[in-house]
Amino acid sequence: MAKVEIYTWQSCPFCLRAKALLDRKGVSYQEHAIDGDQDARAAMANRAGGSNTLPQIFIDDLSIGGCDELHALEGAQKLDGLLQGKG
Repeated sequence: MAKVEIYTWQSCPFCLRAKALLDRKGVSYQEHAIDGDQDARAAMANRAGGSNTLPQIFIDDLSIGGCDELHALEGAQKLDGLLQGKG
């Protein structure tokens, strides 16, 4: 199984929606709750190629983007392959 990380704010509806999809799929993930931590957000943005919107999701250290991109991967039937390390 791939390593999944998600940067979130606790009250962000897009973060909650992305986590809900991962939860439905039974994916374990490491959550980085960065509420109000500008240094952590800057580090996340650096890691995500400059994107500082939330959530930011990484699968095996590959930045896949946010909630919309996660759901697009699911809709295109590509998410399971990434999660299984078959990127």
